[in-house]
Amino acid sequence: MACLARIIPIVARGWESKSVEQQQDEAASASSPVRTVLTPEQLARQRERQGLMLSRQRVLQQLETAQNPRHRQMLQAALADLDTQLARLG
Repeated sequence: MACLARIIPIVARGWESKSVEQQQDEAASASSPVRTVLTPEQLARQRERQGLMLSRQRVLQQLETAQNPRHRQMLQAALADLDTQLARLG
């Protein structure tokens, strides 16, 4: 009986680790993004949008520190233009 009592906890631990391993595998497969194949047009549009967003961010940073009224006006016009282009892309 003492031998049987030693085996059961070992089996239980082994079973438990298998369950944890399975859960980790499921979580990893669920969290891995499903890649969709984009057409060249979609890729170009995505790149253009990213470029516009980076430009917009740069203009906003410059606008925060600009003190010259003409420079601020130019930056605000650039920001409006970037927003229009982003809206066009959707």
